[in-house]
Amino acid sequence: MDAFVDAGGLLLMVGLHTLFAAVATRFFRLRLETSWGALVYIAFAIPVVLFASMLFLSGALGLGPDLGSREAVFVVVIALPVILGYTIDVFWMPHPDDVELPDTVE
Repeated sequence: MDAFVDAGGLLLMVGLHTLFAAVATRFFRLRLETSWGALVYIAFAIPVVLFASMLFLSGALGLGPDLGSREAVFVVVIALPVILGYTIDVFWMPHPDDVELPDTVE
């Protein structure tokens, strides 16, 4: 029974992280003027937030199994959701140039 709870906690954590990474990637791609700026934020800002979330979800709430090494935790809980979130944004969402933003009040 513990294995199912651990697997469910891990899937919940990866799912939440993927959702956050996809939304944050879309936000950065829409709001930043340069293409390299979005990539910098995606590569550095999103993993920091996911790391803090991982510490809270796995430490305070006790979700997820023991994956055995720090590298496995980084790949499964941080790198995989960032890659999946970016892929979801690039392949399944409309291009940022096709999205109309509201006019700003000056």
